[in-house]
Amino acid sequence: MDLDKAVAFLRGNHNAVLLTRHRDGRPQMSPVTVGVQGPYIVVSTRETAFKTRNVRHDPNVSLCAFTSAFYGQWIQVDGTAEVISLPEAMEPLVDYYRDISGEHPDWEDYRAAMVRERRVLLRITPVHAGPDRSG
Repeated sequence: MDLDKAVAFLRGNHNAVLLTRHRDGRPQMSPVTVGVQGPYIVVSTRETAFKTRNVRHDPNVSLCAFTSAFYGQWIQVDGTAEVISLPEAMEPLVDYYRDISGEHPDWEDYRAAMVRERRVLLRITPVHAGPDRSG
């Protein structure tokens, strides 16, 4: 599948499962909400989350994204992730929320929550997407 098609799918379908790897190689999967910022796929999470720790030691990740109906069209995207921490993450976190949910009723409260929750943004550079055909 063309990466541009995969990113276009993610612009309208935000439900996904993110796969990272523990230090011993075991997979760790988390349900996440994905967004798109330019060429990147983005996920908001916490500094203390296992997925954040896992990405810091192994940036290779995979996402399986699907429609809100769950059954139906889906894609897998493999890529490399980086962790963007506060304070650099603040405006990209605002953009993440805006792109997925629209305007927040109180941006000051949202920003305070991002600090309180120690939010980070995982920024994923997609390198492969599929499936290329259905069977």
